[in-house]
Amino acid sequence: MCKDHDSASSTDGLGRRALLVTGVAGAVTLSTVSFASAATGGGGSDDGTESGTGAERTESRTVRGTLPPGSPDFVYLPVEVPRGVREIHVAYTYERPAVPAGTQGNALDIGLFDERGTRLGGRGFRGWSGGARTEFFVRADAATPGYIPGPVRPGTWSVALGPYTVAPQGLAYEVTITLTFGAPGETPAPVHPPERAKGRGRAWYRGDCHLHSVHSDGRRTPAEIAALARAAGLDFINTSEHNTHSAHGAWAGLWGDDLLILTGEEITTRNGHVVALGMDGGTFVDWRYRARDNRFGHYAREVRRAGGLVVPAHPHATCIGCNWKFGFGEADAVEVWNGAYTPDDEVSLADWDSTLVAAARSGGSWTPAMGSSDAHRDPDPVGTPQTVVLADDLSREAILAGIRAGHSYVAESSKVSLSFGAADGRGRHAGIGDRLRTADDSPVTVRLEVTGAPGGTVHFVTDQGTLHTAALPESGSGAVEWRTTTAYATYVRAEVRRAPKTPGLPGALVAFTNPVFLGERG
Repeated sequence: MCKDHDSASSTDGLGRRALLVTGVAGAVTLSTVSFASAATGGGGSDDGTESGTGAERTESRTVRGTLPPGSPDFVYLPVEVPRGVREIHVAYTYERPAVPAGTQGNALDIGLFDERGTRLGGRGFRGWSGGARTEFFVRADAATPGYIPGPVRPGTWSVALGPYTVAPQGLAYEVTITLTFGAPGETPAPVHPPERAKGRGRAWYRGDCHLHSVHSDGRRTPAEIAALARAAGLDFINTSEHNTHSAHGAWAGLWGDDLLILTGEEITTRNGHVVALGMDGGTFVDWRYRARDNRFGHYAREVRRAGGLVVPAHPHATCIGCNWKFGFGEADAVEVWNGAYTPDDEVSLADWDSTLVAAARSGGSWTPAMGSSDAHRDPDPVGTPQTVVLADDLSREAILAGIRAGHSYVAESSKVSLSFGAADGRGRHAGIGDRLRTADDSPVTVRLEVTGAPGGTVHFVTDQGTLHTAALPESGSGAVEWRTTTAYATYVRAEVRRAPKTPGLPGALVAFTNPVFLGERG
């Protein structure tokens, strides 16, 4: 044992002591579970069962143990898989004892790695369901959603347990592994969505980039999501399952001239979640690290090497592990509006706005904002909110370029449309995400046109705060203008809000834009 490592022990279902070692990697490995070989049969124990004859014989082993409070993030249960196995099936349960108010109870996630190993960033990943399922299977021709079909090769596989939270009493668990022996099936080649849809040429395209299906903790099928996306008036969506790419091949027949489907992942770490947006189909990005491990930059670069964007999600969400701890140096955009507008979104919006000042004066890089629904199940609406992107066409490359450049605004639905820009007296004009290069003393006219926001109020926000407010007509459609200079405002962005329910507090957002920067710098 290495110096300064802590240890504890649990008893597995075969009566052996299993050593837990907590080290810098935040992971431990239990004793190996062994099965009889396909050739000899036999074996078994008090916690092992065998049934069937011939090609479809099965063997099961059950492992029990207890994880103490303060357990590492990942506990690996090695399983020796012999030759001739057709399918691996895993089921698990764990105790949920009552805990005092304000104390976290037990929550245990689960996943699977094959004989290629559990090395961080390695090729052994075969699926993850978090806490969404109590059982799963993997075989060559099929797998439970969240898991990857493929050959069941002999060697040491690993069931990955993730003690998300542990009660003071400890986390008592039971895992049953069942192997089915027989002839393997054929692994189908995955069919990923095309990178281009018909589109309308250079235009504003509406998308929802953060969605969950049955391939992680959602309850909707891909077909149901595609139908809801079309009903919401969306032009593109991004599949973003928690810590798995299993959904990338699940959209066959669901795309079309009217709907571009991008493939991604919600990389769900213990220190925040990040949407990997628009990666190459079949790309998986590891999530097993915290901010203290100094690994995020490496995996952010992996996302970009796969053609995607790095988008921290709901950075001020209050759920355990959701609050963003990695900083924004690697972010290509940030999701500041997630689902129904709530106080944590207001904090995210204000926090993002505070980052714009340095970029406004220096002309340096800045991080565009976006919004997505994070819809999981009914009644979560798909497309509330949605990011509306100015792109040259409806293609993966053009949509991601528009988001990266900040040529976008966020709206609560397809009923809301904005047109926003600034112009000086010499005929120069800049739109959302661009810079109006004009002298500091030149007058600048900022104009916002709005449709579909009844009861809305327009706010023009600058580095000094909100400097102009105007109510829209009762219809919710109209135009608002404001005059300023670059000496007075280094950037301007627009918000449309409803009347606040509580006097003195900001009303809920209907829409907001990325900024227009003002001045000659940059």
